[in-house]
Amino acid sequence: MNPDSKVVLITGCSSGIGLRIAVMLAEDEKQRYHVIATMRDLKRKDNLVKAAGDLYGKTLFVAELDVCSDESVKQCINSIKDRHIDILISNAGIGLVGPVESIPMDEMNNVFETNFYGSVRLIKEVMPDMKNRRAGRIIVISSVMGLQGVAFNEVYAASKFALEGFCEGLAAQLLSFNVTLSMLEPGPVHTEFELKMIQGMKEKEWPSVDPDTVNYFRNFYLPGAVDIFEILGQTPDHIAKVTSNPHFHNLTNPLYSPILALKYADETGCLSVQAFYCMLFTLRPLMNVGMPVLKYLTFGCKSITNKEDYKKSNITLTFSKSFLSLFTFHAVDMQSAL
Repeated sequence: MNPDSKVVLITGCSSGIGLRIAVMLAEDEKQRYHVIATMRDLKRKDNLVKAAGDLYGKTLFVAELDVCSDESVKQCINSIKDRHIDILISNAGIGLVGPVESIPMDEMNNVFETNFYGSVRLIKEVMPDMKNRRAGRIIVISSVMGLQGVAFNEVYAASKFALEGFCEGLAAQLLSFNVTLSMLEPGPVHTEFELKMIQGMKEKEWPSVDPDTVNYFRNFYLPGAVDIFEILGQTPDHIAKVTSNPHFHNLTNPLYSPILALKYADETGCLSVQAFYCMLFTLRPLMNVGMPVLKYLTFGCKSITNKEDYKKSNITLTFSKSFLSLFTFHAVDMQSAL
């Protein structure tokens, strides 16, 4: 173990992004990181231990931490020598999708408790020590849905919007103490959790929801979501690599930048809302035509590692901008007709 290694605390490491970040840092050839990979239930550590291999117990260690519990957070951090954490990576989170009128309030509260208050709880606990040392880095895994709301993901998006606002305000304050705060905003990520969630939604009944909304969700949103995950989805490895030297905002998938540009180009917000409406509902056949083209263009270049990938990514980005413009033009016509 390198005596000068930085202590990194990561939450949500039983699978997905958290697991890959933990292993990637533990594999550092110079052994610059002492990784404490945490999870709520230590019975789920097997995949992490297997992925870490010989590094387990050397540069990677596992600890129990439930981000929804004040006591658990405090107990975990108190167990670390001198409570010294150089880098906090707040990754633990849960998803929620479906017609909003069908979702019980306790499920909504659970999403906020995990996605928003979980990060706040962690930051509150480690921030005073970082400020006292005048050193530290905090990386929060947010989502592109913290920047752009998406139909049938309203509660999840709201929890990430809250997280974005909290971190944006705090980041400016922390600069006075030489502590940096960064946000990672992934789009769709290929994980076992996402696949199970979408499959579960296909089979679920919605007796309390009107037939039109059920039809929109089941026959418009879900097929589109499957296409987007298949075509635009990144792997946890791609997300993990962005943590090496992040800015404040870090969109991990450049294909989402045209959508966000559309949102911020129109101060009324009407254009992006109507463009999304066109994509999901009125111009669905156009989406069905365009998505296979995107699939062809994105094949093999989810991460840019050489000149050919860079060239291919630029072509893909140009197509996605042109593709989005078709829905935008239709949205402009809708606005003009109002």
